[in-house]
Amino acid sequence: MDTSEPKNSPPVILFDGVCNLCNQSVQFIIRHDRRAQFHFAALQSSFGMAQLLHFGIAPGMLNSVILIRHGKAYQKSNAALEIAKDLSGLWPALYIFKIVPRFIRDGVYDWIARNRYRLFGRRDECIIPTPELKSRFLI
Repeated sequence: MDTSEPKNSPPVILFDGVCNLCNQSVQFIIRHDRRAQFHFAALQSSFGMAQLLHFGIAPGMLNSVILIRHGKAYQKSNAALEIAKDLSGLWPALYIFKIVPRFIRDGVYDWIARNRYRLFGRRDECIIPTPELKSRFLI
């Protein structure tokens, strides 16, 4: 599988497909992505695993959302803030948190990630997109 990304490729968000918080976040992003620019793939998918390998990220890295854009992989709070920057409404204002040192932002992110199943639950399978959204999900 070719994991290289052409310059005009849409940004791809890799997410934990069995995490309720992650699935709710994907649905939130879809609702606020007025330009329908983001595409999605579960970290557990063959595409997701190939991207982890391509970017040198540990295959077991299921505790972070990953944004792939312009040949670069953003992780944890950097990914979340980069995504928020491109959403409609007031969500881009969250980008101001880039001024907070990354170790603090990622510390909060890691705490939520470690406790996400306990706080939000988990599902037995990945999200199944509606027919109109199917083209935005990569397998």
